[in-house]
Order: sequence, then C-alpha cells, then structure tokens
Amino acid sequence: MRAIVQDAYGSPDVLRLADVDEPRPGRGQVTVRVRAAALDASVWYRTTGRPVVARLGFGLARPRVPLTGQELAGEVVAVGEGVTALAVGDEVFGAGQGAFGEVAVARADKLALRPPAVTPQDAAALVVSGTTALAAVRAARLAPGATVLVTGAGGGVGSYVVQLATAAGARVTAVAGPDKADLVHRLGAVRHLDHTREPVTAAGAHDVVVDVAGNRPLRELRRALTPRGTMVLVGAGVATTGFLGGAERSLRGALWSPFLRQRLHGIVAVTRPDDLTELAAAVADGRLVPAVERVRPLDEVPDAVRELGAGHARGKTVVLPHR
Repeated sequence: MRAIVQDAYGSPDVLRLADVDEPRPGRGQVTVRVRAAALDASVWYRTTGRPVVARLGFGLARPRVPLTGQELAGEVVAVGEGVTALAVGDEVFGAGQGAFGEVAVARADKLALRPPAVTPQDAAALVVSGTTALAAVRAARLAPGATVLVTGAGGGVGSYVVQLATAAGARVTAVAGPDKADLVHRLGAVRHLDHTREPVTAAGAHDVVVDVAGNRPLRELRRALTPRGTMVLVGAGVATTGFLGGAERSLRGALWSPFLRQRLHGIVAVTRPDDLTELAAAVADGRLVPAVERVRPLDEVPDAVRELGAGHARGKTVVLPHR
C-alpha cells in the first residue's frame, strides 16, 4: 500500500511517500481502509521531534513507528483478537496509527461508528481537533451570554471552539489573521481581532479566554480577562522551543491559579468514542460544521505539514489517501 513514511525527525522534508506492507491488527485493534485523514498539531510535533518531551511518546532518536497521521475515517477491513464492538464492514472514525496511508491500524476503543449523514472528510476532521475543542468548552463552564475570547480561532481546534461556544450562548471574539476574518464570522464569531495589528485587549475584558494559539504570555492574556474570569489553556499550538514547548504555559497556569482570583485551567484531551459520537451527532443535525478548508492527495502531505507549522492553515486540511 501507499503511505507517508517518516524515518527521522526534522523538517517536513523527512516525510516521503512509499510503498509499505499493510498493517495487521493486534489484540484490541482493527485495521481501517482510510477514506479520509486530517492534520492536527501532533503531526507537526511528530515530524520535528519537538518539543523534546514529544519524543517520549514517539521515540527518542527517531520515530518508533515510521507511519504517521492519526485523524481518520474509513471502513474496518480486519478485526484483532478481543474486539467485539466493531466488525468488518463498519464505517468508523477516530484516532489511529498511520492515517496518512491507504490502510491504518487503530485501537477499537479510539473509534466510533460514523453516521451515514456525516461524510468521511468531515468525520476525520472531528477527531483530535473536535474532541480538544469540546474539552475546552466544557472546562470553560460557559453561561448563556458569556463573553469569550478565542485565540487561534481560524485553525482546526479554534474553529470548533468558536462554534461550540456560540452554540452554548456565548458571544465570541475571534483572534485570527486577516485572511481568516471571513471564516471566523461564518462560524459564529461576533467580532474578529487581527492579531497582526491588534492586541488581544482591543476588545476589552472577557469572561472566558480560550487560548488555542499558545503563543502569547499568560500575563498578556490575563489582561483580556475579567477579574474573576476563566482562562482555558488548550495547548501548545505548534510551539517547539524548550523541553516542554508550549505545554510549559499550561503547567505555569496550573501553578499560578490557586493564588489568583482568575481561574487558569489547562486541559489534556483524550479521544473517547462517546465524545466522537456527540460531535458527529452535532454535525449530522447541522449544529456543527467542520471547517474543512482544503483537501489534498497523499503525496501533498509534506506541503500540508509545512503549511501547518507556518501557521498558514485555515480550518482543517483533509487528506485523501486513495487515488
């Protein structure tokens, strides 16, 4: 089968298209014929091997597994020992290993059934970004009428946060580049802040700040928050400096929070079938629209990863492994 292979850490040039053997499912796993895959920030961490802490999961000197990509949707083609919830022929979506390939392997407990009303492209675009956004909005404990500032609002996670917060009755100010103003307004934001020329405080203080971009000092973000507001630190964006990268900010926020009137809350999102099912139901009935802004063939994955790392990606980029 064709797949994107990574044998070393470095720039997106380390990613190459190759012919490899199809994976076989182990205990608790299934193999999936991938109909669509999507990019999320973890692809950048895995490609570069930075921040260094990421290598604890991927491999210290080089990736332990050469196949990359995790957000996927497709058809189950083989079932491993001990799997009873899924069967060959099921249409599923979730987190797998080697999503940038024609066939990928995945743990059965990281997959959910894909509703017929949700396309494979939309389903793949939900997996990591959607569940991360869902965790962020839950942590924010939004009340109807709350004001919310979302950084990185034009990217994968941010595009879902804007929609989920709006659906909860919040009024959203979206921080994004000038080329993404139309996108964030379409997703429900009432105001757009151009981060290239406006500070995050330009729209005043907000009840909640959801920091997806991960590239501003906490003290700056706190000035955009009401005295007793809540800040949700979603992640590191594509920050790769230091041992912990942007995750250091979440750790500092957790340490500071007990001594502040403001609440600083870091999240760690985990892919759960129940959350995937909830998100897919919202897509099926029109309450949530995956912001799939670009669809690429398998051989363009290195370019897509390069675009992601540069911060130029709008919404979600989807990859179609089959010609």
